Parts: sequence; structure tokens; C-alpha cells
Amino acid sequence: MTNNIEEVKEKFILHWGEMGSLWGINRTMAQIHALLLISEDALSAIEIMQELKTSRGNVSMGLRELISWGIVSRIHKKGERREYYTAEKDVWVLFRTIARERKKRELDPTVDILRQSVENLECLPDSEAEYERKQIKELLEFFETGIEVYEELESQTPNSILKLLGQTLKLKKRISM
Repeated sequence: MTNNIEEVKEKFILHWGEMGSLWGINRTMAQIHALLLISEDALSAIEIMQELKTSRGNVSMGLRELISWGIVSRIHKKGERREYYTAEKDVWVLFRTIARERKKRELDPTVDILRQSVENLECLPDSEAEYERKQIKELLEFFETGIEVYEELESQTPNSILKLLGQTLKLKKRISM
């Protein structure tokens, strides 16, 4: 068991970086996010560079991307010329922000392409594109349903989401008995 806070922080930051790569996010960007997430105080780019032992360019690019995602904010301290950075600390706000960005960056363009594909396939004779039309329509329906679920969850409070999940799990247990 680790009792040293620095070891715990390092392990968390390294793991978050590894997970970031699996999620399609730059490892350094994920490590910057992890460091800011567990730092009580806002940090400067120089402090981030020193803590993560990475280049100014990597930190700068990572911060810029995290800010564009809306999960890191730039803070100005009175009397300081340096800019400081902090991560969104509320896990529900963080989750919602990431989900919203992923929807905007990944799901929306996919749905647009699927809709265009269905529209283009509708112009072809039924016998010519029957299989493709069916497959793409099913994909479109799946993605649109996912977006509806996302939009419903987006409108709920964290407590109502937890309550809904609890009820769903209870119902699942009853059904499987």
C-alpha cells in the first residue's frame, strides 16, 4: 500500500494518461487534466511542465485543447503576469461537458453522414441498394436513439439520474429472477 501522496498522484496521473490514449485523447493532454483535476490550487504552465517533466509545447497544446473542450479554465491571479489553469472539479459537470463535446465532435458528424447516405440510397432503385439501405437505416436509428438518451440525461439532475439508474438496476434484477 502506498502512503506517500506524491506516489499516489504520480500513479493516478500516469493511469489517467494511459486511459486518455484508450479514449482517443493525447496522453500528455490527459496527464495535464489529471494533474489539474487533483490539484487544489490553479497551476501555471511552468508548474505543469515541471510536475509532468514535459515540454512547454506539449503543455501549451494540451492546455489549449483542454480549454477548447471546456474542462479546463484559464485563471488570472491579481498581481501576477502568469496565467494559471484549473480543471472542472465537479465530476457531474465534467462528465456532462465531455459527453457534450464527444457528441458534437463524433456523434453529430456520424449522424449527418448516415442521414446523407440514407438520402442518397433512397434515390437508387430498391433492388440496387436494398441491403445497404437497411444496414445504414439501422445504424442511423441506433445513433439517433443514443442521442435521444444523451439529451434526456443532459436535462436531468445528478440525483434524478442516480435514482433512475437505481430503479433500472432493481428492475433488471427482478426480470432476471
